[in-house]
Order: sequence, then C-alpha cells, then structure tokens
Amino acid sequence: MNPDNGIDLAGILGQAATMAQDVTFQSVRGWKAQHENAKAIGYFPVYTPVELIHAAGALPVGLNGAGDQLDIQHADARFGSFICSIVKTTMELALTGHLEPLDGMLFHSICDSARNLCFVYKRHFAENLYVDFLHLPHNPSSVASQEFLVSEYRRLKKNLENLTNRTVTDQDIRLAIKVYNENRRALSDLYRYRQEEPHMLPTAELYVLQRAGNFMPVEEHTQWLKAVRQALPNRPMKRRDSIRVVVEGSFCEQPPIGFIKILEGAGCYVVDDDFLLGKRWFTEDVPIGDDPIHDLAESYVQRSVYSSVRHDWRKPRFLGLVEKVKAGKADAVVFCLAKFCEPAFFDYVLFKRELEKEGIPHLLIEFEEKMFTFDRARTEIETFVESLLFE
Repeated sequence: MNPDNGIDLAGILGQAATMAQDVTFQSVRGWKAQHENAKAIGYFPVYTPVELIHAAGALPVGLNGAGDQLDIQHADARFGSFICSIVKTTMELALTGHLEPLDGMLFHSICDSARNLCFVYKRHFAENLYVDFLHLPHNPSSVASQEFLVSEYRRLKKNLENLTNRTVTDQDIRLAIKVYNENRRALSDLYRYRQEEPHMLPTAELYVLQRAGNFMPVEEHTQWLKAVRQALPNRPMKRRDSIRVVVEGSFCEQPPIGFIKILEGAGCYVVDDDFLLGKRWFTEDVPIGDDPIHDLAESYVQRSVYSSVRHDWRKPRFLGLVEKVKAGKADAVVFCLAKFCEPAFFDYVLFKRELEKEGIPHLLIEFEEKMFTFDRARTEIETFVESLLFE
C-alpha cells in the first residue's frame, strides 16, 4: 500500500495483468453472477459503439484473440493458411467453449478476414449466440455516411433490446455516453502522463491496465485509471538512456506483452501507440444532446482518430502519424505489424514514404500474437536504437 495516497498501485496493475491474459473470462462470469439475467456482449476490434451495449444493461466484452494462452487445434480447419492469428484464436475461443459467458458477438468492417469470421460464427453458433455484423461507413466525406450510421445504430439498438428484454431510452444512451467519455478522458490523461514521463509508466503496464477494461464495468475501470494516475508521481522510478518512439500498426491484433517488454528493454520509451485503438477512438468527448444516437454517429464520422481501417482522405493517415510523432517529440517510429495484416502492410507503404520525406527514422517489426521467442526482434530493435543513440 502506498503510504502517501493509500493506493495499492502494484495490486491494481497485478489484477490488470491477470485479467488481460485470462481466456476463461472469470471477471465476466463474476459480473453475470452478480447481475441476474444480465447479458455480456463480445465485440471484435477495432471500434464498436459500446455505449449502446452499456445502455441496454449488458456488459461489453472486448476480444483481442487469445494470445499465447490457447493452442490452435480446430480453427485452422475453418480458415486458409495466410490469415492473421487474431482471427484464428478468436475462432478457437468459441470452438473450445471459452466464450460460454457471452450472449452475443459483434463484428464490423476491419478487413476481409474479420468480415468472414462473423459469418463463420453465424454458421456455427447462431442457435445459441446473437451474432451481428455492424456496417460502418467507409467514406466519411459523403453526406450520406452519418445518416447511414444512425440507421445502423438504431438497428443494433433494436436487436440489443430484443436480446436483453429491455427498452433502451435516449436517457440510457446519454448516461452511457457520459460514463464512456469519462473513461476516455481518464485513459487519455494516462497517455499524456506517459508521454511526458515515460520512465514513470512503462508501456507494458499501461497496456494491461487498458486491456483489463475489456472485461469489467466501465465505471470500475475508470476508477482504476484515476487511481493509477494519482499514484504515479510517487513511484521511485529511474530514467534510462532510451530513444522516444511511436508504435504504429497494432490497431487490431495485439503484440504479446513479452514483445512490448522487449521493446522497452531494448532502449525505447514508447510515447504513443495505437494499441487497443477503439478505447481512444474519439479526438474529443462525444456530445450529449437531444438525439444521442445521432451524436454517436456524428462523432464516428467527424471526431475519429486516424486508422488503417477507416479511410478518411479529409485527414490522411500518413499526416496523422507525422503529427503524432511531432506531438510526442519522438525520435523514431517502430512499425509493429501483425503477420498477414493486409490493412497494416498496405498503409506501411504510405507511412514509410511520408516519414522518409520528413526525415523520421523508422523500423519495421513483424509479429504474431502467439510469438514466444523474441531474440530476433530484440537484436533488430537494439541495433536500431544504437544507430540513433550513437550516430
């Protein structure tokens, strides 16, 4: 227990690390046991309107695959060889009964593999699991995009009402927007603090703290975020001789926690990243007005961060990356791309061209969520860091 503020920082981070790697979803099971007839709705990254799930009285559960916690024994038979790990391990979770606590699964437009995963789920599990595909607009500059998304959100709301046997009012959605705005602000506060004092909050810790929010009520997660932020200035941490980097490309499949630790141990202060991007999806609070569904749709169209799965040429992604590098006073960019991730590798060409134009060094590392040896990555990162420290 910290004697200065009474916050058990080590305890919170320890619980977060356990939850982040728990493929049995014990926290979700515990929540359902405490809430009679309550539903838990899983959702696939990158972005899902979790406010609507919350407003329906259900628990949103973010899925990011199974990492190295589950061997693939069945899912390979449902997909081709050149498919990213997260699709296969998410399928393996369902085929092996690990998703039993969930009452529904939401998918949306990330890539062809994620889209197909939705319909493989429907074929196998639709009798016992609500499975839905949410169509998100791909052309935000179109005047029709916002109204199209409003209609999709209203359709989703109706389906959630049928599943939970509960009427979702506008006030329910306003309250949900309010609590998620607060959560995003608390998380953004931690990101700003890490950017200013990266030695005080290792990214591996921030990552598990952020990911734990996938499996617990948002109000409780916000309390954790605020408690950690309050406790951080009192940590006895030392500065290291490291370069400041932005990590880009892990918006969907997540790198192993061991890889993040290797990245930091090899001499990198991560000052910004796109891990679990949906939790920081909006550039500012979602407004709360007379029509909250319209407010959510407008925010997706007008207030979203740049992403490789959202094509908005009003704000080119490669310029967004350069702005992120400059805002974080970063020395370089580390591209951390999942093997076989088409959106990430397509965008790498655009990003690389813009970084070279700006004279910003960069390194490309390919990963799979089931990686367990990091010797090659460590060598590449250490060589890259030394080339910048001693140039």
